[in-house]
Amino acid sequence: MKEPFDLIRNHLKVGGDLKYTLAQSKEFIQRLFDASEILSESLKKGNKILWCGNGGSAADAQHLSTELVARLNTTRPGLASLALTTDTSLLTAWSNDVGFNSVFSRQVETLGKAGDVLIGISTSGKSINVLEAVKMAHKKQIKTIALLGCDGGTIHREADLSLIVPSENTQLIQEIHITIGHLLCELVENKLFQT
Repeated sequence: MKEPFDLIRNHLKVGGDLKYTLAQSKEFIQRLFDASEILSESLKKGNKILWCGNGGSAADAQHLSTELVARLNTTRPGLASLALTTDTSLLTAWSNDVGFNSVFSRQVETLGKAGDVLIGISTSGKSINVLEAVKMAHKKQIKTIALLGCDGGTIHREADLSLIVPSENTQLIQEIHITIGHLLCELVENKLFQT
């Protein structure tokens, strides 16, 4: 059993070190900026952002989608964004009748249009329903951005742009995914509303 104070210090230190490593990566910073440009251009043209993920990543999808629709730092017009994790009737009906693996891809097929952007979130990089959503997005000419962990898994090979947190600790990956998401939303606000 870990001593509680050591557990706290270790978690904060490892998380801080991981953020510092990403902050020092020119490639990661460039990819994050590129992702924000993809989102900004899509929104500027009147398109929308779709988000998906499972568990904590589903909560992140809802949280980050809300930052665009409502606001992050600036009072401004809303930005079109939709979390594919929120319609419980659809999620349960489709999963029960057809299968959970296609619960997001069905929504991308139905709600998505060319020019939109799909953001798939998966701490393992292996979530089948997120992977299927990415594949469907390509068929619909929807650009894909993936927030991933570990080595990026199978989703990394399919997404147009991946932002990978190089860790196998799910908690730390999720914490940094929220940081990445907030940065994306802030960059979009700055680009579109010159704050």
